Amino acid sequence: MNGTLIFVAILVVLLFWLISVYNDLIAKRNQVKNIRAGVFTQLKKRYDLIPNLVSTVKEYLTHEREVLTKVTELRSRAINSHDNKETFDLNSQISKLLGNIQVAIEAYPDLKANENVMHLQATLIEIEEQISAARRAYNSSVMVYNNTIEMFPSNIIANFFKFKKDAFFEIEKDEQTSPNVSELFKK
Repeated sequence: MNGTLIFVAILVVLLFWLISVYNDLIAKRNQVKNIRAGVFTQLKKRYDLIPNLVSTVKEYLTHEREVLTKVTELRSRAINSHDNKETFDLNSQISKLLGNIQVAIEAYPDLKANENVMHLQATLIEIEEQISAARRAYNSSVMVYNNTIEMFPSNIIANFFKFKKDAFFEIEKDEQTSPNVSELFKK
């Protein structure tokens, strides 16, 4: 009888441990989803701002039409993407191109002095900073979630219930360097 009670007690402890680890995995996965939604909210702000920026700046930036066209194309593809990794990759490309546009704006005194452009530029900078903060929060959450999935003993439960690792929102290598202003005007 004593052995049966010990066995039942061990099973109850294991069951509570299993439930605890499972609930922890669910909570971390939901946190990743919640923060990802925040990232996408910031990206939507950027998507909404891009057409205004493009139409305002288009008249001045004859040399940069190709960049503006590419930004518009990437925006459209990112909005329609259903794959997180692809969306993140497209947005990294957009960030790089928007940095190039910001540098180009600096080269046009009339455009730089235009109140609408100044407001759009300030808004874009603010949104880019918010995207950067959201990206950091998202990546931190993904790291905690992925670690839980990979570390023993929670990896056993994660594998049993088919929890999958999530993708980081990574910065492309060429986005980590400042744009070369002279390259913008070689056309």
